[in-house]
Amino acid sequence: MKLFVTGAAGFIGSNYVHQVLANSDDEVTVFDALTYAGNLDNLKDLQDNPRLSFVKGDICDRQSVTDAMAGHSAVVHFAAESHVDRSILSPDEFVRTNCDGTNVVCDVARRIGVERFLHISTDEVYGSIEEGSFGEADPLGPRSPYSASKAGSDLIALSYFTTYDLPVIITRSSNNFGPYQFPEKVIPLFVTNLLDGRKVPLYGDGMNVRDWCYVEDNCAGVDLVLRRGTIGEIYNIGAGNEVPNRHLTDRLLELCGADESSVEYVADRLGHDRRYSIDTAKIEGLGWRPKHELDEALEATVAWYRDNRWWWEPLKAR
Repeated sequence: MKLFVTGAAGFIGSNYVHQVLANSDDEVTVFDALTYAGNLDNLKDLQDNPRLSFVKGDICDRQSVTDAMAGHSAVVHFAAESHVDRSILSPDEFVRTNCDGTNVVCDVARRIGVERFLHISTDEVYGSIEEGSFGEADPLGPRSPYSASKAGSDLIALSYFTTYDLPVIITRSSNNFGPYQFPEKVIPLFVTNLLDGRKVPLYGDGMNVRDWCYVEDNCAGVDLVLRRGTIGEIYNIGAGNEVPNRHLTDRLLELCGADESSVEYVADRLGHDRRYSIDTAKIEGLGWRPKHELDEALEATVAWYRDNRWWWEPLKAR
């Protein structure tokens, strides 16, 4: 296939491109606006690969998307504004990129006639849940400008499936971590702070629960759904690693050789969801399982940031 991958200079998208080029004969076009979290250094080791090309462009720019997408057989749509804290401070950017941008990408794709359209979403669209786990058919209950804009983008994509027969599939992933994650997110922020001997800011009582999925496992699930998922369906991807932020912090302290004095409790995030949990039986039915244990993956992630200061120090400096 010839894949058109939006937002693939970002964290999950760049990891996905690495995986596709290593495990298939596909050609990949990366389409990315290179905003603050888009970084060509994420693809630096692939720059000489003849099956990879890059186009700088904004998904809200219809002509740029049309010109770049022509000739591709499948779209994998990662491009999105994705940080909850930033969405609270600046919701307009999130609605524009995540909703307007998704509409443009979907509309161009249906006019070109792509064979598969995979829209990448998040478990945050379901909202918080006290007990049990959300399934793909459960109603959406987003509680932040970020998650609301992603829920809107899901519905836009599904409307193109219903109205225009665009071959849409959706994945909703739990919290990812691993190499190339922009250091505003909790794991790379905490790791890089600790490696520099700085404190880490822990929201509220630290007992908000997230399901942590190593990015390589998520990308394997995404690729499986692209190739074998049923058109018009939604697939949750999560690793079953539900951990309170306080416990995650303790493990990162240990891995970085720091202690409790490095933790600074700060005022809780506005509207902070208490617990995320998703049922992954549907994607497991396709044969997917996470391959990495949480502790093993955290150790590998800390080692990557320790060994790649050249990548993250300029990002934090600016």
